[in-house]
Amino acid sequence: MHLTRFRFNTARIGARRVLSSPQMLHAAVMSSFAEIPQPGEDGARVLWRIDRNSKAETYLYLVSPDKPDLTHLVEQAGWPQTGGWQTFDYGTFLERLTTGQQWAFRLTANPVHTARRNDEEPTKLTAHVGVRHQRDWLLKRQQNAGFKVVEKSPERRLAPQDEHELIVHDRRQLSFKKSGQRQPVTLVTVTYDGRLEITDADAFRRTLVRGLGKAKAYGCGLMTLAEA
Repeated sequence: MHLTRFRFNTARIGARRVLSSPQMLHAAVMSSFAEIPQPGEDGARVLWRIDRNSKAETYLYLVSPDKPDLTHLVEQAGWPQTGGWQTFDYGTFLERLTTGQQWAFRLTANPVHTARRNDEEPTKLTAHVGVRHQRDWLLKRQQNAGFKVVEKSPERRLAPQDEHELIVHDRRQLSFKKSGQRQPVTLVTVTYDGRLEITDADAFRRTLVRGLGKAKAYGCGLMTLAEA
């Protein structure tokens, strides 16, 4: 497994054009491989995420079974003479994860649920739009994903719902067209920043290489870690 980071040159028209469309970003990511990687025996797949730390600091993070070549992105949306990308050995890092460790994390996800207005209607995927429901979406999945979001001590809680080391931000509604389809695709995405504790190292490793939630092809599901 590999973890790759690429910085966009947002002053360039090519960068702004690619960043404007999840469909174009998906195509750019998959073009990084001579052959599109197929999910491995452990379910590992290509995952990616855009981090907009500031107007001039926008990064692509990419986790993949195969090593990518981002030359096309550097030429179109980076710094061809002085820029590039960094690829790290992710497998070695994953092997060092153990139950009980605590990490800071970031995850961009597509929090959805199934709903219907009456018993006659078929269920359909519906986006969570409220912060409380978006937060609860992640908390409901943490056990199966092999981690738990760390709880705050009572004296640090600012409100009854402020129980966890978790921030929900950068809430976006994306709309784009896929080739061959008349109706646009609409996605609600949310970024979670927080602190977690690993409760099941094997399950957690699977989460990191398989992704969490829906819309993985469009920049959702990739969780990255940093020292807490």
